[in-house]
Amino acid sequence: MAAEIVNPRSGSAPEPDGENSPPDSFDPAFALHRGGKMAVQATVPVRDRDDLSLAYTPGVAKVCSAIAERPELVHDYTWKSQVVAVVTDGTAVLGLGDIGPEASLPVMEGKAILFKQFGGVDAVPLALATTDTDEIVDTVVRLAPSFGGVNLEDISAPRCFEIERRLQERLDIPVFHDDQHGTAVVTLAALRNAARLTGRELGDLRAVISGAGAAGVAIAKFLLAAGIGDVTVTDRKGIVSRDRGDLTEVKRELAGITNRAGLAGSLDHALDGADVFIGVSGGTVPEPAVASMAPGAFVFAMANPTPEVHPDIAHKYAAVVATGRSDFPNQINNVLAFPGIFAGALQVRASRITESMKIAAAEALAGVVGDELSADYVIPSPFDERVAPAVTAAVAEAARAAGVARR
Repeated sequence: MAAEIVNPRSGSAPEPDGENSPPDSFDPAFALHRGGKMAVQATVPVRDRDDLSLAYTPGVAKVCSAIAERPELVHDYTWKSQVVAVVTDGTAVLGLGDIGPEASLPVMEGKAILFKQFGGVDAVPLALATTDTDEIVDTVVRLAPSFGGVNLEDISAPRCFEIERRLQERLDIPVFHDDQHGTAVVTLAALRNAARLTGRELGDLRAVISGAGAAGVAIAKFLLAAGIGDVTVTDRKGIVSRDRGDLTEVKRELAGITNRAGLAGSLDHALDGADVFIGVSGGTVPEPAVASMAPGAFVFAMANPTPEVHPDIAHKYAAVVATGRSDFPNQINNVLAFPGIFAGALQVRASRITESMKIAAAEALAGVVGDELSADYVIPSPFDERVAPAVTAAVAEAARAAGVARR
């Protein structure tokens, strides 16, 4: 007689007991998360002895032996080429900061179900109980035989840059830090369409980025690779420029490739005459600074839950306004990028994700908007069913062109 399978989510919650009552007695968010948001599901039946002998011993031994002789067969006869590891150390979770690996799991589960929902890609959350760069790199390298790609998530800067670089050097599967590159891809897509709407080219624009963390650094580099006219990055102490003696190694590199105008001083000074504001830092930008931007400016205030510039203020001065929130038009949301990027990379068994693949993803994402382009619609909704197929196809084609595809 088969054992009964009990779904932990189906049990009734304990009765409320004052301050000791479970959180989901009062809050639907806790109720939804009870038991977790995901589960493992078999793709083949095990109904009888014949099924068991094929799915497990002795049939499985034939497949194991074949892979031992020809390791590349692992992609055809296991889930490896269809699954991504979502890896974090819990040090930069959403806007919550360093809350630790256990507290990060609801977010990592959420990321995994977004992979499946929007890209058809299976993903496994891996929250690591270490913040040591060497230990994280070594741990992921040892786990890598089980996965077709690695999505780094919510790891604080500047360690995130080194972790990604070292992992990609040691692994022959895509490694992608979504906080950096997912944000950059969606930002570029929205910026391309904003420029098209106003009859300009990227090369005509000077952008100011508030925030020199993972997202800010990646966006700056990516916009420069895509051909923007100039980028100025600011941190808490002002413009990241070569004349500052307090810069980290990452910021020194950034100072060497940005701020061609040679600006110095505060964020307010950088915004004077700027065409684009991109906020990935939090805080509040004074209205006079927004008013000082060039006519027809773009304001992408992406901090959550409170944008650096409230849309009501931004609309007084800007031609296009975007935020990170779903309750305003033009949401800059990473879910528009990472599912399709990984789906395309896995489809062709890419060894890495190149700059050209990310640019192709941004162009495909921008292209989904098409003739529907307007000031309130420079980026599609995550629920637009055209998004993932367009990004997947563009990334796969770019991988082949870049010579990193293996099928």
